[in-house]
Amino acid sequence: MKPELKNAVIGGTAGTIVMTLMMMYVAPMLTGQPMDIAAMLGGMLGGYTMGMIAHIMMGVVIFPIAYVIAYDFLPGSPLIKGLSFGVVLWIAAVVMVMPMAGAGFLMANIGGMMAVMAALMGHLVYGGLLGALAGGESKAHAA
Repeated sequence: MKPELKNAVIGGTAGTIVMTLMMMYVAPMLTGQPMDIAAMLGGMLGGYTMGMIAHIMMGVVIFPIAYVIAYDFLPGSPLIKGLSFGVVLWIAAVVMVMPMAGAGFLMANIGGMMAVMAALMGHLVYGGLLGALAGGESKAHAA
């Protein structure tokens, strides 16, 4: 059975908070520079505030809804499903979103492979928290 949307939103909220903190404090240790997603998105959307609103809305609302929709298509336990979902988000980020935000393909303009790996870590943490906290009702429990 699919997880309840409210649980997915809780997981997305926790994941967004932790991922944002990682961008601010962990990424600079790995890449030598912060990964300010709000500033990058803000460049496309008209300012830092709009970028932060978009970052929060995606992490707390849009991606949890997408996760619940995709839940049955993802492999494994809820945690593995969340980690898999995080990898899908990471691929979309480094191949499509970051180039549009000026970071270049595979983040070449903001640290290259070190930035790509830092982004992977962040997306795995986000997806892991989303999956673990959203959970999913087992078929035996549903009956």
